Amino acid sequence: MRGMHLALGKVSKPAPRKRWSGLRRLFRAQEGTTAVEFGLLALPFIALIAATLETCLMLVAQEVLQNATSRAARLIMTGQAQDAGMTSTQFQQAVCAQANSLLSCGGIYVNVQTFTSFTNVADLDPLQNGTLNPALVHYSTGGPGNIVLVQTFYEWPLMLGLLGFDLSNSNGGARLLVGTAVFRNEPYQ
Repeated sequence: MRGMHLALGKVSKPAPRKRWSGLRRLFRAQEGTTAVEFGLLALPFIALIAATLETCLMLVAQEVLQNATSRAARLIMTGQAQDAGMTSTQFQQAVCAQANSLLSCGGIYVNVQTFTSFTNVADLDPLQNGTLNPALVHYSTGGPGNIVLVQTFYEWPLMLGLLGFDLSNSNGGARLLVGTAVFRNEPYQ
């Protein structure tokens, strides 16, 4: 008879089970550990992948904007923009023609300034209290031999700020992308 002891002809009660034996059994069970471990690691892993993808996409957009700025700036450097009497809007469209695969044309802002020497060049920060102020941008292409700074701005929307991964530098959860070219105009004419 299991659990029963005969001692001097008496039948004794079974030994009391320990109170924590059910809890020990639960911790020893191995059936669902993989599912639990996956559940604990899945959300941070997916968030990491999403943050990586968002960062990569933002960097690609930055490179597209920089490339478009460099290509459009050649119009000013070679005198084509000046000879054609290109306006700020037309130059913005020239930038947009190079970047329309990824960036929306209405969101591109252009700043073109002329300087007398490279040491005087100062870039423009169009953010005021975290908001893009288009009234700060200028458009002055200069003449032959002038030093020109061309900047383009684009507010790239970000989506993962809610998860604590925040790359934004402007209000509304966006990142201000900037494309820049500094050069001396060629002696055209």
